Amino acid sequence: MKYCPHCSAQLQDDAYFCPNCGTQFVQQQQAYAPQQQAPVYVDPKAVYDHTAEFDPKDISDNKVISMLVYLMGWIGIVIALLASSTSKYAAFHVRQALKITVVETLLPICLLVGAVVNIIPILGTIVYVLAAIAAGGLSIAFFVVKIICFFQICKGQAKEPAIIRGLAFLK
Repeated sequence: MKYCPHCSAQLQDDAYFCPNCGTQFVQQQQAYAPQQQAPVYVDPKAVYDHTAEFDPKDISDNKVISMLVYLMGWIGIVIALLASSTSKYAAFHVRQALKITVVETLLPICLLVGAVVNIIPILGTIVYVLAAIAAGGLSIAFFVVKIICFFQICKGQAKEPAIIRGLAFLK
């Protein structure tokens, strides 16, 4: 497997472009192989599904621990780290839950700073109220993402959450 130099997304070795950011690659010609292979289509959804990378026994043994990271927040993350420190499957879900938790923590802080920085107090108050409403809506969105992740674990899958995988600063 190779990685995109622009966005660090994992790619097939013979990919001509990155399905995440669209960066095109120049295929290197091999001296011993004069025939050029046709490009292989990479399904963008497959890039975010890491289920095949894990041992089925590891998935089976650590499903319940992995569920805790989405159900219990920070406490579930700590429990998963302590209870299954050698499981790659649990570690994957701990990383995904940490990404969600980081975004959930940063969002209200950014909204509050944006409201406080406003020079006109009345406008700042309006922005703060709108930001609080937006944060409430996003909290519901993050809750839904966690529930989706929970049910993916029930199926034994390891997929990156939809909202989080698009945030480049968390890669």
